[in-house]
Amino acid sequence: MPHLTAHLPEDKLAGRESELITALTEAIVGVYGEWARELASIHLSGVPAGRLAQGGRAVDTNISLVMGVRAAAFDRPDAAEITAGLAAALTDAITAVLGEDLRPGTTVELVASPQERTFVGGVPAP
Repeated sequence: MPHLTAHLPEDKLAGRESELITALTEAIVGVYGEWARELASIHLSGVPAGRLAQGGRAVDTNISLVMGVRAAAFDRPDAAEITAGLAAALTDAITAVLGEDLRPGTTVELVASPQERTFVGGVPAP
């Protein structure tokens, strides 16, 4: 079950939530395939001005994407292609909706989630 949390400036997000959710979902589906659409979980977290920083100073052009993926994805022979594809597709989705000026400040972190450590509704995730 791919799950994505995006931390981004509130002023860039406001009013664009639906469009961004669609773009991020399509990015995930574009890499994983159609099966992932109903399982993709996206959490948008708008951060007030002055609460994102780089190098010790507040910035309004940084976005942090953290995506939990099955640990087994990193063991596949095509793992490098999958991870690079996710990073590129998610970054492209952000810039398509919110602007190309955000590309340099967009980071993507892929976090391995062992299947036995992911639950939905209190039971193991599919």
